[in-house]
Amino acid sequence: MNAANLAKTAYSAPDQPTRTLRGTEYEVFARVTHRLKAAQALGDAGFASLARAIYDNRRLWTLLAADVADPGNQLPAPLRAQIFYLAEFTNLHSSKVLAGTATSEVLIDINTSIMKGLRQNGGES
Repeated sequence: MNAANLAKTAYSAPDQPTRTLRGTEYEVFARVTHRLKAAQALGDAGFASLARAIYDNRRLWTLLAADVADPGNQLPAPLRAQIFYLAEFTNLHSSKVLAGTATSEVLIDINTSIMKGLRQNGGES
């Protein structure tokens, strides 16, 4: 299949729901959190999967931190500060998980809390 056919099929699916920004954020958190949970369930045998999931989780939180640090971000300042703090905490705790001195449970809990907030505020689409 060539690029033109791929483009046609990508845009010709009217039954696909349109995602809101919150919905997209929710989906990204859900995917990363699912991978963290799956790797945690594997225990020591899942360390490589855990490392990849933590890497992706860190990338997600780094993007969020950069977004809320932007002066043009329209979220309330206290919420922006909380998100930035969570990004810092996530980064530090991830190092502990990779070093074997902590578990990924708190990372999963943080992501799950964010997902609940996104869901409550219209993240369902």
